[in-house]
Amino acid sequence: MRRDIFQAIADPTRRAILALIALQAMTPNAIAEHFDSTRQAVSKHIQILTECEAVTQRQSGREIYYHINLEKMKEIDQWLEEFRKLWDDRFNQLDDVLNNLK
Repeated sequence: MRRDIFQAIADPTRRAILALIALQAMTPNAIAEHFDSTRQAVSKHIQILTECEAVTQRQSGREIYYHINLEKMKEIDQWLEEFRKLWDDRFNQLDDVLNNLK
């Protein structure tokens, strides 16, 4: 099954993992230390993030480090841009109405 970036951010734990590794690359054990869930549960979340291409993995010696894929995050930003434009237009219209009331 092919997953997309929106499946990656649909879960709060996965969003928290993305926030963690946005600051620095981390090993699975280092990521798991930040959560109360089991190591296996965190590994499943990391697997989904990898399938969605939200994270990439790099081997350094015996350790695997997970990095955020900023290119994939841009897909979310592009999708949100349509909503930003819509709300900017609506707020501008509201500003016009309020200015005319003065």
